[in-house]
Amino acid sequence: MTIRTSTAPTTKIPTKTRNNLRYVSREIIAGVTTFLTMSYIVVVNPTILSTPGTGIPFSGALTATVLVCFTMTLLMGLYAKLPFGVAPGMGLNAFFAYTLIINGGVAWPVAFGIVFWAGVLFLLISATPLRERIAMAIPHPLRAATAAGIGLLLAFIGLQNAGFVAANPATLVGVGALDHRALLTLAALMVSVFLARRGNPFAYLAGIVLVTVAAWAGGYVSPPTTWFSTPDFSSVFLKLDIWDALRLALIPAIVTVMMTDLFDSLSTFIGVAQAANLVDEKGEPKNLREGLIVDALATFGAGLFGSSSGTAYVESISGIRMGGRTGLTAVVTALCFLPCLFIAPIAATVPNYATSAVLILVGVSMFHTIAGIDFTRLEIAVPAFATLILIPLTFSITQGILWGFILHAVLHLLAGPAATSPCRRGRWRRYPWCSW
Repeated sequence: MTIRTSTAPTTKIPTKTRNNLRYVSREIIAGVTTFLTMSYIVVVNPTILSTPGTGIPFSGALTATVLVCFTMTLLMGLYAKLPFGVAPGMGLNAFFAYTLIINGGVAWPVAFGIVFWAGVLFLLISATPLRERIAMAIPHPLRAATAAGIGLLLAFIGLQNAGFVAANPATLVGVGALDHRALLTLAALMVSVFLARRGNPFAYLAGIVLVTVAAWAGGYVSPPTTWFSTPDFSSVFLKLDIWDALRLALIPAIVTVMMTDLFDSLSTFIGVAQAANLVDEKGEPKNLREGLIVDALATFGAGLFGSSSGTAYVESISGIRMGGRTGLTAVVTALCFLPCLFIAPIAATVPNYATSAVLILVGVSMFHTIAGIDFTRLEIAVPAFATLILIPLTFSITQGILWGFILHAVLHLLAGPAATSPCRRGRWRRYPWCSW
């Protein structure tokens, strides 16, 4: 006699459904990772924009920053279908606050108008093949020197906020008082480097939190009386002055913002796409035109919201390494930024030296571009060095780029005949003047 045992049928998930679940979970994890590596900008950008002397309220700058991050990252996912996060660019925020407003004497509504028109110009260029021609027309050494110079400027600001560098009547700058600000910055720097070396997405954020909590505990700043508040749409939102920004004297600033944003965007899209293999069959970055259009809208929108211009973030590579490959990653990142609209009271109590370690590390990451400059040829080295050094010393990206371009044109005009002379060809090389 055979006894049959009845077993409940096993429910088997179809292969296609399993693959879809894996895809969605992978993209969600990637989106959250990208947000964590970018989240420091929610505090850092308002801190720079509301530097004493700009007149921009911190709460308004924070709301504008989050709006740029949310709307433009969402657009990057839905329209460009790329896994990139978008936020106000580091370097451009320093140019906006220090060069335009503090040193240039431009009122902040006019400065937002400059960002607006730079976005309009960027959008027109991004919709045409002109974007590649402009990008290729700027010599690579000057682009590399500009990035490195902006890195030095950010590091210099971080060192100032931390008290390492202070004004000196004899030498202009000197060593400052090594007080609690410097010690906390060193601690944050070590923690951030330790975590970054292990690929931890909390690396930058951990340094900010460490210094802030220590400053609260030490009584250097007071913790917030309320933890959350409604977004500030009354102080800087739609308060730009677009007509006064069209003054002839401000046209160079519009072009500088547009060009810097264009190069930043191209380098991010090309560099990250190559590193993550997000390229088409021709080896070109996927959806580059759509991505640049979103970047242009991020600059355009930033002027409306009340922030310095937005751009695609190289930190997006962290989420891509976690498996993010489509626009869903960017959509998840955008949604993660939404709750940040309500944390203005917490962010306002973060001391400016809490972001010093982040500014220094971002500066270090931007400085590596000088490796691509040929310093053995003076007609290349001198313009690049002038750009590199004048940006932090004059606190002006415009001055660095301007003198770099002038020196590049003049020195290449002088060295041009020698570079193409008969000494470079065949039998002429034996003559003694060819070694001069």
